[in-house]
Amino acid sequence: MKTETLPIALPLNQIIHGDCLELMPQIADKSIDMVLTSPPYDNLREYNGYTFNFEGIAKQLYRVVKDGGVVVWVVNDATIKGSETGTSFRQALYFKEIGFNLHDTMIYETSKPPMNDKRYQACFEYMFVFSKGSPSVFNPIKVKSLNSGKKVSGTYYNKDGTMKNRSGANRPVDAYRIKDSIWRIVERQSNGHPATFPNQLALDHIISWSNENDIVLDPMCGSGTTCVAAKELNRNFIGLEISQEYVEISRERIKNMPEKLF
Repeated sequence: MKTETLPIALPLNQIIHGDCLELMPQIADKSIDMVLTSPPYDNLREYNGYTFNFEGIAKQLYRVVKDGGVVVWVVNDATIKGSETGTSFRQALYFKEIGFNLHDTMIYETSKPPMNDKRYQACFEYMFVFSKGSPSVFNPIKVKSLNSGKKVSGTYYNKDGTMKNRSGANRPVDAYRIKDSIWRIVERQSNGHPATFPNQLALDHIISWSNENDIVLDPMCGSGTTCVAAKELNRNFIGLEISQEYVEISRERIKNMPEKLF
């Protein structure tokens, strides 16, 4: 995959060192097909002392994303003085305020360190899917149906207790169905970064919301998982990262990818 340059934009298929708020203005309006990122949130992540201007980043994302494009925002909340901060919800509402649709609220089920704080074990992060209008691409991940081959029953009970005829009754259940919005992914790796998300999470989102040769942006790319997945799936990518340490890790991961994938 060769490096190209868009009009008034950053070069494609590179990890670029710098503050995303200073770099994103160089990206052309409505030139990005998809964004996948996991920002530093609350005090859960020590990010080499760098600050995080959420509102400025959100506005730039709205500008650079194409109509029909999608932003996948993987985030969670800290618990401070016995209360969850709710930062993730405030961010979701702000995305809506500036023009995005909250297309889907998804859950990434993961393992968390045990807690003894009069609450149930935390085991998930939010994956907010924001769209600029209706998504222009949806390639759903499918899984095997548990009832594959069985016939759809002819009736069901309505909420008021009355029996209704089911549309499509007596047809066989499809062998595969669209995956649920709760994604259970066991894989976890650090790659020298304090809070990476799994490769499979990145692969599945990029498959879902983009096509080959589309441009995928990660404005806070950390150790480069989004960019690695994009390259593996024959998408163009732009990775922005403020920490030189993580830039080097990302570039090394891209460099060491097997050439047979492309």
